[in-house]
Amino acid sequence: MLMNKMRKQGRKIDEISVGERLVLTEKVEDKDLLLYLGLTNDANPLYIQHDYASRTPMKQPLIPPVMLIGIITSAVSKYLPGPGSMIRSQQVSFPNPAYHYAKLEFEFEVLKVIEEDHLIVIGLNGKDDQDNVVIEGTMDVCPPHSFEPMAGRMLDNF
Repeated sequence: MLMNKMRKQGRKIDEISVGERLVLTEKVEDKDLLLYLGLTNDANPLYIQHDYASRTPMKQPLIPPVMLIGIITSAVSKYLPGPGSMIRSQQVSFPNPAYHYAKLEFEFEVLKVIEEDHLIVIGLNGKDDQDNVVIEGTMDVCPPHSFEPMAGRMLDNF
């Protein structure tokens, strides 16, 4: 990664409208789960051990809820509003478990644009391929701020 190369910023608050939507499809693979478990040192057998999970009411391994949160926060950073955004708060619930190998569809919708607070409210809903809701909630997001290009004032001291 180039450290001093400026990345393109996401959309500014005046470029975002109530009702905008984003739909994202993800599939969590074994490699993703292993990376998460290794990174967090989470040893919950319900997340990785098929034989253990088969003896529980879940019957199969689950995707850790924190991974679902990672997917939604990544969508904010990449797409809505995009690079330079900051999540101020999030309220989420997990009505149903998300199982390994399920294809997940996430829907995001801009519910409010509050320009005086430089804040947008995004509603989110994630479903598995059986149409079960696995995550739902809202996020308060601060879109990227506008700033003057570095070259714009470069020679002011001379």
